Amino acid sequence: MSDQTEKEPNWKQDFPIERTQSTKVSRRDFARFLCLVSGGLAAGSAYVAVKANFFPPEEVKGEHFVCKAMDVPLGGTRSFVVEGSNIPYILIRLEDGNWRAYEQKCTHLSCAVYYKPGSGQIVCPCHEGFFDAMTGEVLAGPPPRPLPALEVLLNGDDVYVKAAGSGHNKV
Repeated sequence: MSDQTEKEPNWKQDFPIERTQSTKVSRRDFARFLCLVSGGLAAGSAYVAVKANFFPPEEVKGEHFVCKAMDVPLGGTRSFVVEGSNIPYILIRLEDGNWRAYEQKCTHLSCAVYYKPGSGQIVCPCHEGFFDAMTGEVLAGPPPRPLPALEVLLNGDDVYVKAAGSGHNKV
């Protein structure tokens, strides 16, 4: 029995590293990890750039029903998605009675934007970007370009949208 107690446990033969050495990382391992992470980030960025530039989203074609006019009060909004697309849009009924529809993604980093009633502004809360609710133009903040807009059409009490600049009877 004394021979067995003096022997090292089996796990020490399988794992000969001391506890203090197990937390240390060699420079080579750190450099390998750094290259792996940097390569992954570069590949991801390249994928996003290729997808955005060579496979643009399909444009809105035709007219699409959004809601009834009475469903959106003055100064109110309604979020919607056009059939056949996954891009979120926001329909705004301004206080002066005008209707506007924009993509609900900020042109800076695609954060969701919202209309601030009474201010005439569309706000991006992520980085404090501000857009003009009448035109979609950038008023302040980091967004590099205006919000993409849709044309709003009223047909009786029905509200429709279509691609901007693709027809007449603009509201």
